[in-house]
Amino acid sequence: MLIDGHGRTVNYLRVSVTERCNFRCQYCMPEKPFSWVPKENLLSFEELFLFIKVAMDEGVDKIRITGGEPLLREDLDSFVKMIHDYKPDIDLALTTNGYLLPQVAQKLKDAGLKRLNISLDSLKPEVAHKIAQKDVLSQVLKGIDKALEVGLGIKINMVPLKGINDEEILDIMEYCMERNIKVRFIEYMENRHANIELRGMHGKEILSRVKEKYTIRALGREGASPSFNYIIEENGYEFGLIDPHKHDFCESCNRIRLTAEGFLIPCLYFDEAMSIAEHIKKGDVESASHVLAQVLKDKPKENRWSEENPNEEDISSRAFYETGG
Repeated sequence: MLIDGHGRTVNYLRVSVTERCNFRCQYCMPEKPFSWVPKENLLSFEELFLFIKVAMDEGVDKIRITGGEPLLREDLDSFVKMIHDYKPDIDLALTTNGYLLPQVAQKLKDAGLKRLNISLDSLKPEVAHKIAQKDVLSQVLKGIDKALEVGLGIKINMVPLKGINDEEILDIMEYCMERNIKVRFIEYMENRHANIELRGMHGKEILSRVKEKYTIRALGREGASPSFNYIIEENGYEFGLIDPHKHDFCESCNRIRLTAEGFLIPCLYFDEAMSIAEHIKKGDVESASHVLAQVLKDKPKENRWSEENPNEEDISSRAFYETGG
């Protein structure tokens, strides 16, 4: 069992397989050139799996594959199969922008993937284009339909932004209602790589939009999930709110992150990280395990985001496209 320095059980590993992305979303990496880390700097799937086996043997029972956009990494289904074959009952999920799903959803399902989180920030083509800086909506919607068709579980993530897509909160929710998909509204997380003109919505503002049409009741957090859940009393539909600025957001954090270059990151916000790459490339699993132990010991109690407007020092310099959000 993996325990961090604050007594929390860590059973969830998020693995970024690439920092590359085919979108340039305003809240993530709008100015980053279409370049990528040299392939030789990345851990191979076999090397990533060498460490993942250690984590699973120590009690990790939930793995999420992220990016960048993970579907840009070739033969991702083979990596999914490695993990699934080693531990078939693992809760194995993937976060994606959905653009490439029509081509690969069936292969991922067959390899053992169970669930997807898909970003959907607008149902208006021009707004989706403004956010992603690319004509993406029709292809993303096809990806969602294909994932449903092959039987993958789906959650939709939306980041409401003032003056951009904030009028679509109910539209996105009702799109998900019709398909029996859970939507999670995510407060915009300030970071130095995003468009500096963006203004996110506080959780209370998001909920007030929902209350314009529906009566809602709080259900609370489900286990160690970052999502605070609500139910619509009129029809029983459940949705979530991910609010990293709230004071209790980190209390039950059970996650650590592994990047494609082999950095173990104890917290999404923090820049501190330790590398296992050298050890794993040598097949030195024991030394990599020592690094894991140190990262767990150093895992912070909470992030530094504030419920109020952040100060400059509260804005993370972490590139979310490296850690998968």
